[in-house]
Amino acid sequence: MLSTKPYFVRAVFEWCVDQGLTPYISVVVGPNTRVPREFVKDGQIVLNIGPDATNQLLLGNEEITFQARFSGVAFPVAVPIDSVVAIFAKENGQGMAFEAAATSGDTLPTTGEVVPDVDPREPPPASPGRPHLTRIK
Repeated sequence: MLSTKPYFVRAVFEWCVDQGLTPYISVVVGPNTRVPREFVKDGQIVLNIGPDATNQLLLGNEEITFQARFSGVAFPVAVPIDSVVAIFAKENGQGMAFEAAATSGDTLPTTGEVVPDVDPREPPPASPGRPHLTRIK
């Protein structure tokens, strides 16, 4: 059975674009993740996947691929869906968080907070600068 994760990613992406918001993804970087390594911090990277920031964006069931400019240099990006730990709107932090799954050869960071813990029975607290995410297991 296919994972629901790529469908949730596409749904939040579409919601962001429909609302005029900028969709960002937070990614745990492993050997199967193709991103410019100089922008990786603590084993993670946050990427703008909005239509204005990407070219040839494909939100597939197994990976997200696109071309983007980093410091003015074009770079082909490939992110395994299993490496995506959150998708959210830059402007208001609303979105969805996911459990990070280690895939073949990927190692997950052992330090640092990926996303805030969220009690699914209560709405997340509003705090400036912190995404309002719903965790999916």
